[in-house]
Amino acid sequence: MKILITGAYGQLGNELKVLSKNYPKWEFVFTDVDSLDITDEDQVKSYFADNNFELVINCAAYTAVDKAESDFETAQKVNALAPKLLAKYSKAVGAKLIHVSTDYVFAGDAHLPYEETDVVAPNGAYGKTKLEGEQNCRAENPETVIIRTAWLYSTFGNNFVKTMLRLGKERGELGVVFDQVGSPTYAADLAEAILEIAESKEFVPGVYHYSNEGVASWYDFALAIFELSGVDCKVKPVLSENFPTPAKRPAYSVLNKAKIKETYHLEVPYWRDSLKICIKHLERE
Repeated sequence: MKILITGAYGQLGNELKVLSKNYPKWEFVFTDVDSLDITDEDQVKSYFADNNFELVINCAAYTAVDKAESDFETAQKVNALAPKLLAKYSKAVGAKLIHVSTDYVFAGDAHLPYEETDVVAPNGAYGKTKLEGEQNCRAENPETVIIRTAWLYSTFGNNFVKTMLRLGKERGELGVVFDQVGSPTYAADLAEAILEIAESKEFVPGVYHYSNEGVASWYDFALAIFELSGVDCKVKPVLSENFPTPAKRPAYSVLNKAKIKETYHLEVPYWRDSLKICIKHLERE
């Protein structure tokens, strides 16, 4: 199988690169904006014409949540137009598509884990453009699996874990919000789930949710990071209103994973277990 992976420099793209070594029979083609501009239709069209892809995994996204409020045009190009083009030309060559989306498509005001069928109501530009990307994928290529995830972190790129470890070593005390709740998700686990879906005998299109098991606030997450890494930093719980941002964050981002577990027989690790593994990797580095 020949697989195109976009967003190769991101957290998820990098984790897929690591895991690709376990699939010697598959040919992986990793691209990012320097090798393929997925917002340029002519480029995408000719790239698909030149390569016989059987599967496309779209990890590329505009993820600067606050910046998207003032740069809607760029966010829309990357999060909505690019998925549309990838879906259109993957269908043209008979390829399946796995597209990664976000919990930000929801309003974040629920009190039970979000199911795939729950009403979508994004608050800001990032969520709106990601939702448009989902809709475009489904309209252009019926053979599409959309995976919504949340609170992604990794040994690669910039993320909450690495920021906390850096700040924890620099300061004696940190204030972290406790009124936003979700499930921290290790990008390596999500990458593994994606490749298990790719390997599955039966590809079942549709929308799915994936995050690590368990629930935490950002405050709980920070405490766990310092506990598992042995960093001596006091964490103070604070309200979101103490950290005003251009984009409103969802207060509740917990995703119900029953559908993806049942359909693809996936085992989803508990968030603290995965965090422990990630911190060990970071310590080795």
